[in-house]
Amino acid sequence: MVAAQAPGDMPDLLCLDVGSTFTKAVLVGPDGTVRGTAETPTTGRTDVLDGCHALAERLGAGADTTTLACSSAGGGLRLAVVGYERQVTAEAGYRVGLSAGAKVVHVASGRLDDAAVRAVGRALPDLLLLVGGIDGGNADVLRHNASRLARAALGLPIVLAGNVDAQNEVAALLRDAGQPVRVADNVVPEIGLIAPGSARSAIRATFLDHVIGGKGLSSSAAFREMVGAPTPESMLHGVEVTAEVLGTDLLVVDVGGATTDVYSVVTPDGEDATLRKEVVGTLWQARTVEGDLGVRWNAVEIVEAAARERIPVAAGLHRYSTAVAADPAHLPADDEEVALDLQLATIAALVAVRRHARPGAPGESPRPLGDVRVVLGSGGVLRHATAEQRMRVLAAVTGDHAGGWRVPRSAQTGVDVAYLLFAVGLLADDHPEVARTLARSQMLGSPE
Repeated sequence: MVAAQAPGDMPDLLCLDVGSTFTKAVLVGPDGTVRGTAETPTTGRTDVLDGCHALAERLGAGADTTTLACSSAGGGLRLAVVGYERQVTAEAGYRVGLSAGAKVVHVASGRLDDAAVRAVGRALPDLLLLVGGIDGGNADVLRHNASRLARAALGLPIVLAGNVDAQNEVAALLRDAGQPVRVADNVVPEIGLIAPGSARSAIRATFLDHVIGGKGLSSSAAFREMVGAPTPESMLHGVEVTAEVLGTDLLVVDVGGATTDVYSVVTPDGEDATLRKEVVGTLWQARTVEGDLGVRWNAVEIVEAAARERIPVAAGLHRYSTAVAADPAHLPADDEEVALDLQLATIAALVAVRRHARPGAPGESPRPLGDVRVVLGSGGVLRHATAEQRMRVLAAVTGDHAGGWRVPRSAQTGVDVAYLLFAVGLLADDHPEVARTLARSQMLGSPE
């Protein structure tokens, strides 16, 4: 029998997030302590590994350091969903795709015709999630869509997660046409139930096999071997672990330059724990992506969203948002621009959380966030703000009583200043105790 290694005998762990703009690093000791953090512009014009190596050297990572990485570089994971009905299987596929760390760029439902197939291709997805039919239900649409996709030869890897009774037939049809296919369990095995686990794993595996290596980010196979997941999936996993460690429902809003993402982990109680009221069931660990709410690339759209939501804006915000969108690398030059930048972040956070929390369709219930006890902010604009500025942004979210969702009744707020949530998620599967210690020691100290 081989004795288990004591923490002191284990190597340090270097966690990397290779983003489209910046690469971030956290060096974690085997006992869960943070040795150091650093970031550098992503070296996409040469080789992304150059920036990774530079960060490892800067943090003093030894030769025996274990490296784990996630990536959203090159646009991250772009996913198209093809389903049976928009309000059932296609909607379930959309939600599962988001929870797997994808940016869902197209959703199609019903029987595909030539125009619908061309629309899938124009969205330029990296992979396609093909769903349709509950187990034992109608499989005709699934077969039809598979046949159309096979004939179209889009060259996309496909994750098949529809009616199990037709999966073997459909997978064979696609493979005979030269399409790479990975089969997963049905995302909607019965009405009112979403089963995301198998499809999420298949999307991740397909992302690693077919997407990461094809982004042209590195000429070395070492990058493909190093990356274990899309960054948003690692973030969601980190949020899940942190909620478990804190022992409470948790809401995280990540305000980024290109998108604003919202993550929530809630524990159903009362009738929510026993009833599935919606046709498509609830994912209690959820992520939504707002591609029009990036505080750099989409600054103008943020001001437009504020008008639709009737959120007042400062007189200079229109001018500033136009300037920022024209130069996404711009950083605030004075106190006035700092205030405008923070207003962009506040609006992005407000609107993104409203969209995450509101009912998904008429007749559905808002997401049950009333019992959330911790609200965390993330993203560079919040990490680099003062404590008072961060509190103002998050107070706008927790005090959003006119937003059409159930505001947390009593929540602490904080910011993931050291950017550790992604690292918690990366560590969770292979180093669960380190992940839990990291989440416990860092996040418990962060609420303000």
